[in-house]
Order: sequence, then structure tokens, then C-alpha cells
Amino acid sequence: MNESFTTDAICSVEQVSEEMLPDQDLEADTADHNCQLQYCANCNSTFFQEAGVESCPVCGAKVDGVSVSDLEETIVTHDLAGRNSEQLPDENDLDDPISGTDLHVYQCQSLIGRGGMGMVYLATHHDLGRRCALKILKPRLAERDPDYVRRFLHEGRAVATLNHPNIVTAHAIGEERGYRFLEMELIAGRALGRVVREDGPLSPLHATSLIAQVASGLGTAHAKGIIHQDLKLENILLTSSGVPKIADFGLAKRITADDCDSSQQYLAGTPNFMAPELFQGSPATATSDVYSLGVCFFVLLTGQLPHRGQNFNSLIQNVTSQPAPSVRDFCSEIPLEISECVSLMLDKSPANRFQNGFMAALYLNAVLGQAQNIEAMLHEAFGNNKSVSWIRDGAQYILEVRQAAKRKQTVFIEPSDHQMHERLLLIYSTCCNAQPEYYEEALRLNAEISHGGISIREVNGESKFVMIDTFPRSSVDAEDIRKSVMAVAQHADEIEHQLTGHDLN
Repeated sequence: MNESFTTDAICSVEQVSEEMLPDQDLEADTADHNCQLQYCANCNSTFFQEAGVESCPVCGAKVDGVSVSDLEETIVTHDLAGRNSEQLPDENDLDDPISGTDLHVYQCQSLIGRGGMGMVYLATHHDLGRRCALKILKPRLAERDPDYVRRFLHEGRAVATLNHPNIVTAHAIGEERGYRFLEMELIAGRALGRVVREDGPLSPLHATSLIAQVASGLGTAHAKGIIHQDLKLENILLTSSGVPKIADFGLAKRITADDCDSSQQYLAGTPNFMAPELFQGSPATATSDVYSLGVCFFVLLTGQLPHRGQNFNSLIQNVTSQPAPSVRDFCSEIPLEISECVSLMLDKSPANRFQNGFMAALYLNAVLGQAQNIEAMLHEAFGNNKSVSWIRDGAQYILEVRQAAKRKQTVFIEPSDHQMHERLLLIYSTCCNAQPEYYEEALRLNAEISHGGISIREVNGESKFVMIDTFPRSSVDAEDIRKSVMAVAQHADEIEHQLTGHDLN
């Protein structure tokens, strides 16, 4: 597992065990194999290393003997939400040299997290009075391996180019007294991984809404050629107002022409969230980020990982060769549209997944709208209106709208046949048979209508003039339906009367 520089939970030894080897017992493994928890700077992974083994099991690189204890991997699991600096962990207990001192324009108040690369402080910008999360690279690690500095600077530059409500903002980067620092937006909330551990799986609509927002932020990074490479629930922070934000771009890479040379690629990420092609030597791409997002989606819905293994090799085998189970196997109440979306994101073939975050967000929002209950929206729109009643016939709703002078109009509501992300909600009412003698008058009337339009549609095998209105299925709400049904019914009745002189519907 990789280090996390969130303001919430920095990975613990127990979390490493659960994510890397989810079916094994930590204490038994350590006792039986005389393992030591190690950190690999090459692929940013934390793992248990058996005595005598010198290479990283994730990427195969030679490990330099830096253990997690050497890196001072410390667990901090307290929320910042609703807490003041006096309630944060005692910095004296963490052997902290910076808390209570000034660094550049920042007053470093409390240590709120540590990882393999450095420390994160709750700080205040002196000039602006702004509270922030100050990420500081340890000087001795920078001296030991220049790659730490490279990755640290790369993260700052990568995030600085991204401006999106679902990405943690980087405000500044600099160096003073040998400390390289990165000022980050302070998120007073929990990582999504912790939300699931503490609260259990989320409701399908809530999970889909969160993942759609994350996909939108991911799409902004992809549009700038930036691949996150380590998207996981621990790197998605949920603000106190419920907004998800992507954090920790420490492994992010910018795609360039040089990336065509796959020999320069190395394995990086958190194994349980990595796409299968990465284990087979393919470079990280936007579609591998989409796969990671799919794993996050799966866990939010079920509380389970899609693939597990008794050890690292069996995990790779399962990820690369076994199809991901359906989320409906864990919870049959998850709508089919949501289940199909998860399956698309977890497809073994990158070509079958959404090609970037924006495409995923588009589809997810369509799924979110499709999953919303039309029946519930009808009750919200017409629950207290005794002039409107309805029945359901499969995917279609048939409404009877009673009007003045004892006239009535039948209105139909149904989804279009487009693909999910393009699907519309059709609201229409028949006027009369589409007879040629009515064409000219119908065209004239159509030009005078401000809401909806007259069209010809096959209804029960007959060509009919219909008054029709459409809305994107993903965004329509109860008020849209209420206004549209009443307007369509009124216009259809008027057109019917003008063309035929009768009340036929």
C-alpha cells in the first residue's frame, strides 16, 4: 500500500495487511515468517518482507532496507471536523520537531499525519489567516534518495494545474531551512475508506453520486494529460458538507510521447485497486484510472473488494484472469443500471471501459438519473393534485389529466431508446390521427407553441400527431415533470380541438 497524505487517516499497519493481503492474519503472518514491514520508494508500496528477500514483491526493485519504522509510519485516525488544535494528537508523542514552530509564512500547529515521504501539519498561513494542510518532505529522506524530491515536486506541479471542486487544491510549494513543503487545502472530514469501514456500504444512489463527482474531477486531470495512478478510497476525502475530493497525486504522471516506450514503465499503485493490464506490463492510462474508480465504486456499494487473494501472487492471478463479481451478488437491491456501470468500469479490457473520467462521469450521471424513481417523482409532482391520476404499464406511465369543461387528456411518460448517457424522458400526448389534411395547420400551430412541439409518432400501430416534450433522463426532476405534463396536456387538447373540433383523448 502507498503512503497517504490526507488530513484524515494515514495508512496503518492493519490497513496495509487488509489491503495487500486481505485474507491473511497479520499477527500470524508476522510471527510465522519473521516478516518486517518495508517501504519501496520505487513503486510507493508498503509490504511485509520475509527475511533474506531483497526485492519488492510489487515491482521487483531491490529494497534498500528502509523499514516503515525508519520512515516513522504513524497512524492518525482522528477527524478534523469539529475539533480544535488542542484536540489533535499530541505532537510530543510523535517525536515531532516542527509543531509549534514557524516555517516560511506558516505557523505549524499540530502534526495530523505521517507517511513514507513525509509529514502533514495543521498550519495557518500568517499573511492570509488561512488554515491549511502543510505537507513537508523529510530532509534526511531527500538527501538519501533524490527520487523523493522529484516525486514531491511533481505532485505539487501536477495538482497546481488542476482546478476542480472534486480535487484537493494545492496553494503553494516551496522550501525553507532544508524542508520542502506543499500547502494543500485542508479537508475537515473522513477518507471514503474510513466511511465504509465505520458506516458500512452506502446506498446505491449516494455511492453513485459520489463516484460521479470523483469521475468529473478525474476527467479534469485526464484532460490535462495527468494520470493519478493511485486512486483508492483512502485518497478520496469527504468534506463535512459531503463533497468528495481526490487527494494524493504523489504517483501522478503526465502522459507524453516518451510513454510509448513501455520499457521505461514500472509498476506503481495499490494492488487491490490496480487495473489488470498494469500487472502485465502495460503503462498507466486514463482507462486504468477508470478501473481504479470502478473498484472504489464496488467497495462503496458492497463493503467488499471485487478481487481478493491469499497472497500477492494469487491476487494478481484473480485480478488478471477472473471476472469481477456483480455487485448484485452482494446486494440484490442495487439497480441493474448501477450494476452494469460497475461491470463496465471493471472490464478486463481497457477498450471496453470508459476511456477517461469525463466519459465515466457522463455515464454515471445518466445512470444516476435512470435509477431515480419516476413513480416517486410523480407522487412529488401530483400527490396533492386530484385532477391528475396515473397507472404504470411496464416502463411507461399513463396519466389522465382532467381539464376545464369536463375535457380530459391522456399523457404518456416513458424513457427513450437511446444509450444510457443519451437517454431522454419523453412526455407526450396524442392529438389526433396524422391525416394529410391536417399537416399545414399543424405546422402553423407548431410555430406558435413555446413549450414542447408537435410531432408524428406511432401510437398503438397508428400514426398520430402528438404534443411532445423531452428532458435528459439524468437530470429531470419532479418540478420539470409537473410543468411539462400540464403544458403538454393543455397544448395537446387545444391542438386536438383546433384540428378536429372534438375531444378525442
